Amino acid sequence: MSVSISSPVWDKLKAKLSQLSPLLFGQLGSILGAFTVVIYLQTPQLAALKQQHRGLSKADLQQAEARAKVQLSFVKMLPALGFDNIVADWHFMEFLQYFGDTDVRSQAGYAAALDYFDVILDRDPRFLYAYYYLSNTGSLYAAQPERSVALMTQGLKSFTPQVPDRGYYVWRLKGVDELLFLGRIPDARTSMLTAANWARQQLDREGQNVAQVSLNTAKYLARNPNSKQAQFDAWNMVLTGAVDESVAKRAISEIRAMGGKVTTTSTGELKVEAPVKD
Repeated sequence: MSVSISSPVWDKLKAKLSQLSPLLFGQLGSILGAFTVVIYLQTPQLAALKQQHRGLSKADLQQAEARAKVQLSFVKMLPALGFDNIVADWHFMEFLQYFGDTDVRSQAGYAAALDYFDVILDRDPRFLYAYYYLSNTGSLYAAQPERSVALMTQGLKSFTPQVPDRGYYVWRLKGVDELLFLGRIPDARTSMLTAANWARQQLDREGQNVAQVSLNTAKYLARNPNSKQAQFDAWNMVLTGAVDESVAKRAISEIRAMGGKVTTTSTGELKVEAPVKD
């Protein structure tokens, strides 16, 4: 078994380290080298622990999830001693392991998922790559779009139209969550207009394309402020993939609130009907 680190995360970490003084860079290189050796030596134990988790009951796994939440809240209170970005990168890699352990997640759910982002974005609010996972995980898997949007709103306070590069995508992610999961049409339109404004300031083709797409979305929302179909499709997707009972209940509640129907068939399966079209 090997320990792999996704290329964008590793490249980002190396780029950040290269900005340090040569002496500090050398010292950190030695520390991280030793850290890598420790990870390598611990790989068999990690594999054994993962195998052990597979033998635990659902209740035991959910207790482990609760402990993870407590540990992450404790980490957020600890001083980073000037290494905030490294702490953010490390916990992002931990999140990738957490999220990728589908066997455990299918039993324990994703209750601690956003606690990782509390730490990651508190330490590095300009960590663009993390926001893509935040939006997807917070809304689709944890059914906590309010918290996802709140984290994005807080992080965007550290953004400018130029920094980080392609930061306009976070405004789009925020707008999508506001539209699909929260039904906050005015907020979604504002987010899309801001994305268009920021992207328009970029001279490359990607920025210009995003600006036009975002502007078109904002115009559509102005013409159709009360459309429910997109929201229904989004929450139906959450319900279909729900692991936690709380996530399923949230999805059912949202579907019913917009006029949809959720019933249980004689075989115990859920039957979902869309609301009457606008």
